[in-house]
Amino acid sequence: MKTTTPTVYIIDDDHAIRDSLALMIAQENIPVMAFESAEAFLAVCPQECSGCAIIDYRMPDMDGLQLQEELAKRNISLPIIFLTGHGNIPTSVKAIKAGAIDFLTKPVRREKLINVVTTAMMESQKTLAESASCKEAEKCIASLTEREYDVMLLAIQGHHNKDIARKLGISHRTVEIHKSNIMHKTGANHVLDLARIAHKSGLKE
Repeated sequence: MKTTTPTVYIIDDDHAIRDSLALMIAQENIPVMAFESAEAFLAVCPQECSGCAIIDYRMPDMDGLQLQEELAKRNISLPIIFLTGHGNIPTSVKAIKAGAIDFLTKPVRREKLINVVTTAMMESQKTLAESASCKEAEKCIASLTEREYDVMLLAIQGHHNKDIARKLGISHRTVEIHKSNIMHKTGANHVLDLARIAHKSGLKE
């Protein structure tokens, strides 16, 4: 499965439920794929898949919570909606705490299902956008030379050019040149913007 198109993935061992859910979702013009087991889904699910997953809580072999845990281990950020005919408060709480968007009990009303799916799809897009932004920030910071990186660290800590020059043993003019290069490479408009990019890249001061 090599698609990055936002898709609803249905994982349920009951073919009648799979068909019913897939039909409701497809009628909303939302791409949908159905799988009879967690293993079948994992066999083809790429790390960069987007959209959401509707997962039956009780399935043979690997159940819904185990699938949720496996997706987390693989760093697959796919919003999860649990759907089951055997829901109870403790399992619902456990699923939600582990990051599930919702926990629905069969039979679910069409309106409720579509509303939850829409919310999950929007959450997926936000997560992907944030991930892309962080990767771009990492790339920008990685492009800095060692000296530029040192200057950046001091700049976002609030040090003025004269202080940076003294601390690094370089001229005031050299600091200005380094800062100009840093701003150009990162696309930052000012020091606060640079700090935001640095932190988004994963920098821990």
